Amino acid sequence: MILATRTDAVPYAGVRPVVGLAISLALHALVFALAFTHLGALTDKTDPPAREQKITVLYLRPPEPEKSAPEPGPPAAMAQAPAVPRPAIPVPEVASVVAPATSHPPTSMAAPPAPTAEEWAFASKYTLKNSKGYRHTWGQQVRSMMGTAVEGPDQGMVRFRIEIAPDGSLTRLETLWSTSPVAERLARLAIGGMPQWPPTPTGKPLIFEKTISFSPFASDGPPLFKDDCLPDPPVFSNPFAWDGKSARSQVQAQPIEKPDPQALEDCLKQLPQDSIEAESARDRRLLDQWDFNRLGR
Repeated sequence: MILATRTDAVPYAGVRPVVGLAISLALHALVFALAFTHLGALTDKTDPPAREQKITVLYLRPPEPEKSAPEPGPPAAMAQAPAVPRPAIPVPEVASVVAPATSHPPTSMAAPPAPTAEEWAFASKYTLKNSKGYRHTWGQQVRSMMGTAVEGPDQGMVRFRIEIAPDGSLTRLETLWSTSPVAERLARLAIGGMPQWPPTPTGKPLIFEKTISFSPFASDGPPLFKDDCLPDPPVFSNPFAWDGKSARSQVQAQPIEKPDPQALEDCLKQLPQDSIEAESARDRRLLDQWDFNRLGR
């Protein structure tokens, strides 16, 4: 006889998981209960009593002066000895000695040679840039008659405003400024003793300003002529300047006029060849004007 078994007929087949879950929940509840009671909670310690503050005052006393031992008095024999006068020590008189100044010979520069007849002939025909060649030759003639320039208080510069008649005679000589009365006096003596100059290149009165340098460190070198055919750049004027009375109007800069190609070619043919001395003089003038290292010394 075979007995058939059925799993759903077991009365406690699904009871084990439920019993385990109930035991686990009971244990967790017991642990939380003990944690929140006085059996599992930590007891707080009482704070210790506060310490009393103690203030300590420190008084500094000045050090007591040391008692110096009394100096022993002189022996009786020395105290009774008569005082012997000391002889006077002679003090030699020190004479004031002035050291001789180590002076070097002063620097000097001889006067440049007077313009030649060929230079005057060129100057009397050169009409560009307000008779540029004539003005330079006139200044060279004056400086050559002033003599040697020596370093010292007599050196300096003088600037004149000159007017020369068409026939070459002097009609006006005005001193604009001077840094040395000696230089001005020598220049005026040279101008007064100059020979008759050639006629002006344009046949009109020639008015110009000229600076004569009477110094051993500077000389008026020959000018350059290579740019004389080009038009002069326009003079700068502030376009926002206003006199406060007239209507406000912005001044427009004048454009540089381009020369006629044929006239420029003809003018370039008349220009002389510049010399090395003229190039060196131009470089020296630019160096004196823009050498910032020299200005900061």
